[in-house]
Amino acid sequence: MGILIAPSYQLIISWLLSPHLRLSIGCTNRPAKARNDQGHELRCCTSQEMSLQSCPAAAGDVRAEELLERARVLVPAALAAARAATGFGGRWKAIVARLERVPPCLSDLSSHPCFSKNSLCRELLQSVAATLAEAAELGERCREPTRAGKLQMQSDLDALAGKLDLNLRDCALLVKTGVLSDATVPAAPVEAAAAAAAAQTDVRELLARLQIGHAEAKHRAVDGLLDALREDEKSVLSALGRGNVAALVQLLTATAPKVREKTATVLCLIAESGSCEGLLMSEGALPPLIRLAESGSLVGREKAVITLQRLSMSPDIARAIVGHSGVRPLIDICQTGDSISQSAAAGALKNLSAVPEVRQALAEEGVVRVMINLLDSGVVLGSKEYAAECLQNLTSSNDNLRRAVVSEGGLRSLLAYLDGPLPQESPVAALRNLVTAVSPDSLVSLCVLPRLVHVLRDGSIGAQQAAAAAICKISSSTDMKRLVGEHGCIPLLVRLLEAKSNAAREAAAQAVASLMSYPPNARDIKKHEKSVPNLVQLLDPSPQNTAKKYAISCLLSLSASKRCKKLMISHGAIGYLKKLSEKDVAGAKKLLEKLERGKLRSLFSRK
Repeated sequence: MGILIAPSYQLIISWLLSPHLRLSIGCTNRPAKARNDQGHELRCCTSQEMSLQSCPAAAGDVRAEELLERARVLVPAALAAARAATGFGGRWKAIVARLERVPPCLSDLSSHPCFSKNSLCRELLQSVAATLAEAAELGERCREPTRAGKLQMQSDLDALAGKLDLNLRDCALLVKTGVLSDATVPAAPVEAAAAAAAAQTDVRELLARLQIGHAEAKHRAVDGLLDALREDEKSVLSALGRGNVAALVQLLTATAPKVREKTATVLCLIAESGSCEGLLMSEGALPPLIRLAESGSLVGREKAVITLQRLSMSPDIARAIVGHSGVRPLIDICQTGDSISQSAAAGALKNLSAVPEVRQALAEEGVVRVMINLLDSGVVLGSKEYAAECLQNLTSSNDNLRRAVVSEGGLRSLLAYLDGPLPQESPVAALRNLVTAVSPDSLVSLCVLPRLVHVLRDGSIGAQQAAAAAICKISSSTDMKRLVGEHGCIPLLVRLLEAKSNAAREAAAQAVASLMSYPPNARDIKKHEKSVPNLVQLLDPSPQNTAKKYAISCLLSLSASKRCKKLMISHGAIGYLKKLSEKDVAGAKKLLEKLERGKLRSLFSRK
C-alpha cells in the first residue's frame, strides 16, 4: 500500500536511501513506498528493520561520519513533519520532545575520540536514521486524509515513540559502556598481545550488544557471549559489569524459550566462576531464576537450578532464596527432575539447610520426606549424598526435626545407605544426630552397631570420626557398652587414635574413655599392643591437640597395670605430663605422680 511523501521530505529520504548506502533494499517486512522525480519506487525501512545488526553489511559499507551527517540532516525534516501533523496531539507532542533530544545524543556519540572505529556506532546511526525517516513519513500521513484506521495510526505512533526511546537509550548506553574506548582495530599481522587486546575488545562489544538494540540483536549477542565464555571465560568475567548482568537478567524473561535457555546457560557459567554473586544478587537474578526453575523448559530448569545451587552456598543468598519462595520449585525438581536437575536441586536444598534459621521453613515444605525418598531411590549417587547431608544439617540441633526424621523412617534409610562399600561422612553424621532419639532396643533391632563397625573399618576418615562420636553417644548404659565391645569396635577405635585428623583422634579417645568404664572393655584395651603408645602420643601439650584430656582419663584407668605404666614411661609420658601439669590440665598431675612413684619403686627394686 503505497504512500506518497511530500517533495521536500521525499528528496531527503531519496538521498538517505541512495544505492551507496543501501539502507532499505531487501530489509523490509512492511515498507512504506514513495516515488522520486523519475517515477521510481522508494521504500523506507522501519526502525525495527534498521535496528542494530539487522543490516550489518549496509552499515559496514559507509563511514560513521557519513551516517552521522545523514542522521543530522533528517532531524529537521522529522521535527517539521511531527510539528505539522494533525490529530493525535498528545502523542505527537511526546514524539517531538523525543526528537529534540536526538541532536545532543548524536553530539555525545560523535565527540568520542574512537567514534569512527566501532561498528556499533555505525549500526546505531543506521537505526536512528531509519527511525527519523519513519517519523517524517508518519508526520506526512497525519496531514493527509487517513487511509488506515485510527487504531492503526495510534499503534504506529506508539511504536515510533518506543523506537525513539530505544535509540536515545542505546546512544547513551553506548557512550557509557566504555566499548568505544576499547574498540581499536589491531594492525596486521596480529601479534600475541594485539590478539589478546582484540579478543577483549570483541568481548566488550558483545557485552555492549546485550544492552543496545532490539531483541533479535540481543539474542545474537547471547549466542556470541556463550561461545566467548566457553573459549575464554577469564576475559569475559574480567569485562563483566553491572549493566551487562542486568541485561542478562532481563533476558531470563524473554518470550522465546531458546533465548531464556541460552541466557540461563550464560548466567550458570558466570555463577559457577564464583566471582559474580554480588552482581547477580544486586541485579535481581533470583526471582527470574526461581520462576525458570519452576516452569521453564528442560534445559532452562536445569541451568537455573545449577545456578541456584551455586549461589545458595552463600548463607545470605540461601536466606534470600527461601524468602523468594524458592524452596517449593527445588523440592518439586527433586521429585520429578532428570538426574542432573535432581542432583542440583538436592545440592541447593542441602545448602539451604546449612542455615539454622531456615530449617523449620524447609521442614514445613516437606523436605524431610523428599530427602528420605532420595536416599531410598535417588537417580544418582550425588543426589543421595546431598540428601544425607541435608538430613545431617536438619537434625544437628533440633529435637523436633530429629523426631520427624525418625518417624518418617529416615534412620532405616540412612542405615541402608551405609551398606555401600565406602561409607561417607554425611550419612554417618546424620545417624550420630539421631541415635539419641531412639531407644537402645531399637538401635539393636535396626542393627546399628554392625553398620558402625563397617564404617570404622571401611569408611572415610570423616565417616570414622562420626561413627566414633555415635558410639560415644549410645554408650550411656552398661548393656550398650558391653554390646559395643562384643561387636569388635575397640580395636578399630584404638586404630583411629593414630589418625592424622585431630578431630578424629579426639572422637576416638572420647569413645575409648567412655567404654573403659565397663571392665571387660578395659581389659581388651589393656591387652591391645597399640593402645598405650597411641594414647601417650595424645598427651602432646600443643593447643591443636584437643584429645589430651581423654587420653589422660584412659591412661589413669590403665595405670593400675604395672605393664601399662612401664609402657607409658618408655614412650615418654612423663615429659608430656610435666608440661601438662604446668598448664593445670585436669588429671595430668595425678597421672604424673603415679608414674613417678612407679619409676622410683622400679629403681629401688633394682638396687
